[in-house]
Amino acid sequence: MAVAILARLGYRVTAVTGRVEEHGDYLRGLGAADVIHREEFADPGKPMQKARWAGAVDSVGSTPLANVLAQTSNEGVVAACGLAAGTDLPTSVVPFILRGVTLRGVNSVTQPLAVRERVWHRLSTDLPLDLLDQMTETIGLNDVFSQAEKILAGEVRGRTAVRVTERKVG
Repeated sequence: MAVAILARLGYRVTAVTGRVEEHGDYLRGLGAADVIHREEFADPGKPMQKARWAGAVDSVGSTPLANVLAQTSNEGVVAACGLAAGTDLPTSVVPFILRGVTLRGVNSVTQPLAVRERVWHRLSTDLPLDLLDQMTETIGLNDVFSQAEKILAGEVRGRTAVRVTERKVG
């Protein structure tokens, strides 16, 4: 969703995936100008690297997040919203002090209703709804465990919505 929203807002977006060949066209269809392999961020790097990003949305944490922070330009902002690679952050304060980088955690769970309403309004105007349909798979509650296995195996792209009640027809 971040790719689609940021591209629609006019930003040049680089998407990162572990399956460039398989998902590159899909990500470009969402608005990514470039698609690169996640291996570029996998190994620990120096605390300051060549500046590549004005900002970033990170959904994996750990070493990849540390590398993104080290590659963020002056006064850039990185929004961290996931922990797929781990909860640690193996970095130093160097990008924060020398480049003024901001790391902003995203926690949607405890936000007040007024904040949630503003965000949902923005999403309703900034997110292309046709793309949302393309990136969403809806499953029944009985399919959650098998879907979770697929997600952990890296076999799912986009988002999964869970229908908690079965629809009654007729």
